[in-house]
Amino acid sequence: MSNIEWTEATWNPIVGCTITSPGCTNCYAMKMAGRIERMGTARHYDGTTLTSKAGSVWTGKLALAPEHVLLAPLRRRKPTTWFVNSMSDLFHEDALDAWIDRVFAVMALTPQHTYQVLTKRSDRMRAYVGNLPNRDDFVGHAAAHLWGGENPDAIYDQARRAVMMPLPNVWLGVSAEDQRRADERIPDLLATPAAIRFVSAEPLLGPIDFMRIRRPSPLGSMSALPCEPGQSATLDWIIVGGESGPGARHMEDAWAESIVQQCAAAGTAAFVKQMGGPVKARMRPIPAHLMVRQFPEVRSHG
Repeated sequence: MSNIEWTEATWNPIVGCTITSPGCTNCYAMKMAGRIERMGTARHYDGTTLTSKAGSVWTGKLALAPEHVLLAPLRRRKPTTWFVNSMSDLFHEDALDAWIDRVFAVMALTPQHTYQVLTKRSDRMRAYVGNLPNRDDFVGHAAAHLWGGENPDAIYDQARRAVMMPLPNVWLGVSAEDQRRADERIPDLLATPAAIRFVSAEPLLGPIDFMRIRRPSPLGSMSALPCEPGQSATLDWIIVGGESGPGARHMEDAWAESIVQQCAAAGTAAFVKQMGGPVKARMRPIPAHLMVRQFPEVRSHG
């Protein structure tokens, strides 16, 4: 299960990563991967980190998890919300398409679950997901290989039919810690077919004006949030949070307040996760006016 307030469980079919923007500086996954590697309990983590004066840091090595990890959602009948790849980035530039195919195969074969995929590589996400209708054969074969059982042909056909985007049980999101990263990543997200599109503004390192972000449309609208009823390609959910752990950087209350207000005005779900601080157990409580923990209305849209 998971200690992350907005999900139920984590699922890590791929491990390992690299630092790509300021939000990665105090990456909790990097430190956790180092601890796992030192314990020697999960050999696929070997070589993903090295020890430095600042502690464990990513080496850039990625690894596909063994099949008992990869197939974990298939063995769980109870509907569960899974955060995908808390210890990596599914759309990392060095993640093989064949690996991502396997992940999508598992997600396609488990419609009882909900999957939350969060990336900083929005361009790779847009390219891969946009091409999924042309990759249904690859994903179908991946599913048959992973979970063929006594009738792999039936599994292949099931997965091949299921890989029609947007998958209704897959939420796609991007991390955006400041305005620059929001400007860079959110247009890719808005151009990507998804049942739910979301943004994780955590750690929030500066103010973000979602109304200035260009929506990919023939009219070139300047808002990532809804301006009129019926507009497509908008954000369904925004998570806000301050940084936690040693060296945590400060989040201004006003930055979080602005995002909550923007969401309220647009009818977008908002979730304030935490205010941040170096020690999570002694973190400042969320002020009453920011104790907003909404979830998006699940619906399929293009």
